[in-house]
Amino acid sequence: MPTAAAMVDERPESLMEMTGAAIEQLDQLLDIAAQRVRARVVEGDRISSSLMDQHQRATHGFAWLATYVEALRQMDAYATKLSKQGKLGLLEEKLTQLGFAEYLAQIFGGIPMNQGEYVRLADLGLTAEEVSEHRTAVIDKLIETGNTQEVRWEIANAIRTQAGQSMFGDSGLDETMEQIRNEMRRFAEDNVVPHAHHWHMKNAYIPLEIVDQMSELGVFGLTIPEEFGGLGLGKEAMCVVSEELSRAYIGVGSLGTRSEIAAELILCGGTQEQKEHWLPRIASGEILPTAVFTEPNTGSDLASLKTRAVKTGDDWSVSGNKTWITHPVRADIMTLLARTNPDEPGYKGLSMFIAEKPRGTDEDPFPAEGMSGGEIEVLGYRGMKEYEIAFDGFKVKGENLLGQVEGEGFKQLMQTFEGARIQTAARALGVAQAALDLGLKYSEDRVQFGKALINFPRVSDKLALMAAELMIARQLTYFSSWQKDSGKRCDLEAGMAKLLGARVAWAAADNALQIHGGNGFALEYEISRVLCDARILNIFEGAAEIQAQVIARRLLETRGNA
Repeated sequence: MPTAAAMVDERPESLMEMTGAAIEQLDQLLDIAAQRVRARVVEGDRISSSLMDQHQRATHGFAWLATYVEALRQMDAYATKLSKQGKLGLLEEKLTQLGFAEYLAQIFGGIPMNQGEYVRLADLGLTAEEVSEHRTAVIDKLIETGNTQEVRWEIANAIRTQAGQSMFGDSGLDETMEQIRNEMRRFAEDNVVPHAHHWHMKNAYIPLEIVDQMSELGVFGLTIPEEFGGLGLGKEAMCVVSEELSRAYIGVGSLGTRSEIAAELILCGGTQEQKEHWLPRIASGEILPTAVFTEPNTGSDLASLKTRAVKTGDDWSVSGNKTWITHPVRADIMTLLARTNPDEPGYKGLSMFIAEKPRGTDEDPFPAEGMSGGEIEVLGYRGMKEYEIAFDGFKVKGENLLGQVEGEGFKQLMQTFEGARIQTAARALGVAQAALDLGLKYSEDRVQFGKALINFPRVSDKLALMAAELMIARQLTYFSSWQKDSGKRCDLEAGMAKLLGARVAWAAADNALQIHGGNGFALEYEISRVLCDARILNIFEGAAEIQAQVIARRLLETRGNA
């Protein structure tokens, strides 16, 4: 009886048969890697944090290998679904071929964790014999036939014909999601794209008129339930909206992040009264939130957070310092994490507040007693502005302790991590797509030695690989959103999507700037902004190293325990 893949395509050794067989081998390889790495970091019957730190190259490399395997699994699922629907066109097929060929070659040759940092299977404890056993003839064929000059040119030529469209290739989403994408694309093309570079160059705020238009489109209430004034859509819709807005300008795509985080905090941890009071106002855009978590000396180590909140009568008095706070001046509320129990070390002494504040201006950023701050000048990710903030006896109403419970702040925050990382991965897709758009346009407009740049193989090759990596990251991100919308735990998938998406965005921006040559280094060209915007994605919402550590620990707790 033929397999499901064979029924899709009756050709001998069809693409889906080969990709499916390759994933089976990769899963076996991943199991062996898990056993080897787990043996290095287990002490007694538990994973040791100190041993994980000691063997970071192996643990982080294992996370990257697992991310590649899951990304290829989702790319295979994407191609199979389109084939069954009769929608697997030339471009989609070639993107799948090139994506598998390149990522398989990297798995067996060296996965770039970062520029100049490659992890190889030997680093994970696999022997040459084990590697050879799982590098089958099918995998060799995918590598040999999928990353040829002909395939790369077919991709480059196909995206040329689709320039200006909302997507290069079928996204794999349904008609409703594509309608949402098109609506956001029209808004962004008309209202954001013509002005984004000017806002960036002037380090100017995104105008409030744009914020108001986003409110009218429902951006801030996208995932808030209808009973609280939102649209009641899922994370899949959030991905599409974030991707398209970030494609125009990451600052605009990121405005919704603050509302998303605040709303999810209140939905998951707030009292009924807090939900009824705050969520409709967030959904309508009446109030703009900001997240106030990070401190100067803690970074990702939130357990070391020192900002104090002391009960004074019915209310709270907050003192301490915060940093890397995005869009705080124009925010009306802050989701503020502070230590309410100094005797309880680590996460258990932390509480979350919905702290109200008046809107400020550049001249008077924080017109609130007990609150001051200064701007942090940044390379990119502008339009909202970053600040350091000092609290000295800043008052928070007692009714604004989230959930009216102390000591639950970190647990409440943890519930937002999945959504925040999915949203960050979606922003990375938008930035990568913007880089591809700019690189493609310049390569067609710029003539050298009598022909457009795109006709030179080193240029068209860059564009082809950018398109393939973008589609791989896109499918992994969408999958994480589907898991979340299905009510399944997806911190692993969300972390993988963020980890890969951030690297793909940076690579796309870097390659697109290279296509621009010297002009790419000029501030007047938009690609210079996209490069700066792309760089932050590998740092915020969990730096790549932290993300890899989290992914590895989660996997090693469940995999390789033989």
